[in-house]
Amino acid sequence: MLAGLPTARRRLLVLLALVAVGAVAALVVLRLTGADDAARPAAEDEATPGPVLLVPGYGGSVGSLQTLADRLAAGGRDATVVPVPGDGTGDLAASAAALDTAVDEALARTGADSVDVVGYSAGGVVARLWAADGGAEQARRVLTLGSPHHGTTVADLAARFLAAECPDACQQLTTGSPLLAELNAGDETPAGPDWVSVWTTGDGTVTPPASAELAGALNVPVQSVCADAEVSHGQLPADALVQAIVLAQLAAGPPVELGPADCARLRAG
Repeated sequence: MLAGLPTARRRLLVLLALVAVGAVAALVVLRLTGADDAARPAAEDEATPGPVLLVPGYGGSVGSLQTLADRLAAGGRDATVVPVPGDGTGDLAASAAALDTAVDEALARTGADSVDVVGYSAGGVVARLWAADGGAEQARRVLTLGSPHHGTTVADLAARFLAAECPDACQQLTTGSPLLAELNAGDETPAGPDWVSVWTTGDGTVTPPASAELAGALNVPVQSVCADAEVSHGQLPADALVQAIVLAQLAAGPPVELGPADCARLRAG
């Protein structure tokens, strides 16, 4: 068929055919290697992380998280401790609503696309309530710090023997509370953010300490990094080693597996 065409036109048709074959081959390579993502903006794990919102635990002490917020700020992060209503002893859903407002304000103020949330103790449960109610779409990472995700027997004892001194949040942190049962039904870590749970085996407030384990999260007991670490529940936010672990997990990029090989470096940092 080509033999009957003028030489110049025949060469043009052959050239066009070769270009078409080359384009198809390139497309196949792109599909197989994932290189078609190259035209996208910087990947999320390479982007500059947005502001950090820190949520205090039962009792609502903003000061308990200030040293951690200061260390994050010293590392260049925009870090804010979120005051929670009722000193953190009221309905945890109300604290989640306060977090939601603080997130919206932080995103509007900074122009960032997402936030990182650090929830200490009951604040980790608050962060999960917020995420489950749509907040997951706004979060890059949620890190909980010594949080009773499956309740604590300390709250059980308070609810049983000191009911008058066990307000709403205390009742909600019992091991059989309806709030935790609903929160833990199905997926404990909704899609959207990366999830990290940092906790200590020496916790005397979250009992048993393994209640802080979160299915679907990167779980980091402090002692899995430094076996001799003696960190209590109340010491978690201000402990230098724990802070270094938190900073490593909130850095750009995905959460990082940490182990004994990292102990000396994190303690020095």
